[in-house]
Amino acid sequence: MELVGVEKIRIARETLHGVVRCTPVQHSGVLEERCAVPVHLKCENLQRTGSFKIRGAYVRIHALSAAERARGVVAASAGNHGQGVALAAALLGTTATVYMPVAAALPKVAATRSYGAQVHLVGNVVEESLAAARTFAHDTGAVFIHPFDHPDVLAGQGTVGLEVLEQLPDVATVLVPTGGGGLVGGIAAAVKGVKPDVRVIGVQAHAAAVWPASLAAGAPLRMRGQHTMADGLAVSEVGPVSFAHVSALVDEVLTVGEEALSQALLLCLERAKVLVEPAGAAAVAALLEPRRRFPGPVCAVLSGGNVDPLLLLHLIRHGLSAVGRFLSLRVTVPDRPGELATLLARLGRSGANVVDVAHSRIVGSLAVGDVVLALSLETRGPEHCAELVVDLEAAGYHVTR
Repeated sequence: MELVGVEKIRIARETLHGVVRCTPVQHSGVLEERCAVPVHLKCENLQRTGSFKIRGAYVRIHALSAAERARGVVAASAGNHGQGVALAAALLGTTATVYMPVAAALPKVAATRSYGAQVHLVGNVVEESLAAARTFAHDTGAVFIHPFDHPDVLAGQGTVGLEVLEQLPDVATVLVPTGGGGLVGGIAAAVKGVKPDVRVIGVQAHAAAVWPASLAAGAPLRMRGQHTMADGLAVSEVGPVSFAHVSALVDEVLTVGEEALSQALLLCLERAKVLVEPAGAAAVAALLEPRRRFPGPVCAVLSGGNVDPLLLLHLIRHGLSAVGRFLSLRVTVPDRPGELATLLARLGRSGANVVDVAHSRIVGSLAVGDVVLALSLETRGPEHCAELVVDLEAAGYHVTR
């Protein structure tokens, strides 16, 4: 298979001129301090539609003939690809139909509709939406726009790589969130075509890590049972086009856990002042792994910022727990008047802020006369959490963290 070359990506960039933003690169002092090398963030979360997806979608639809555009386009998406296809179709004067899972985030569904697409909610996972989209294409003649496995899509996504090279001429490592491989494959094609010595590294969620196994096997493998907060990275099977590019051009594909993803999202929000979705924070999550070291300067691509506010609340709490600033405890106390007040007063003296309290008298093997309190606490960090538990146990309470 012939790989997408840097010239094709340069042509794609001309096609995208005036359509997409050249997104900013932002230096991160906190990540530089952690990694001991300069670190910059490529903010595709600030792109039109909130992610890089508009790049590949527009290039793909732009390449269609007038007859093909007249039949309309169809796509399947958990959110970002659908928004990119919807806006690209509207800009290019064709109709778009997008199939999304029933449980797709409501803001992503609403945004896709707002760009002019006809949205159908079908299936529990993207693969079921994908099957429905292909059926629609077969029945109506609409052109199916694949989210990653097409040379035009890769060329469009590769324009991110050209921008990184211009904005950071001395970049040594580019870290890229990786789902189906369209973004990392396109960036690698651009970067390696200009500066072959620059390392391009993909980052997947460990719970949906189809790439490491596929690369080890030398062919795309299918993966089931994906459960990750980073829905944009949850791809069950990669395609032949993206596999050819990633296997030939990408130096390595790493995986990160759910806690690292939530911590990365929190760091981006709190320290870098940028809002990203879990998938968009994957490259930053890789930088937070203490055992990993990357040649600098490093550019971490923030691939998207479309996060459901309700999910964001959960992720912030999860991230705070992971870094020891939020603590959940179950404490067994005697079921008699004044015990709750005594416990809360003790926590107050220790500097913890009680956010929530719930109690139960029917938990497992709980003794008669006892009650279990479920406590949510704001704390000052891991050491403070440990001190709280030691203090409560010293006072005679049974504590489960």
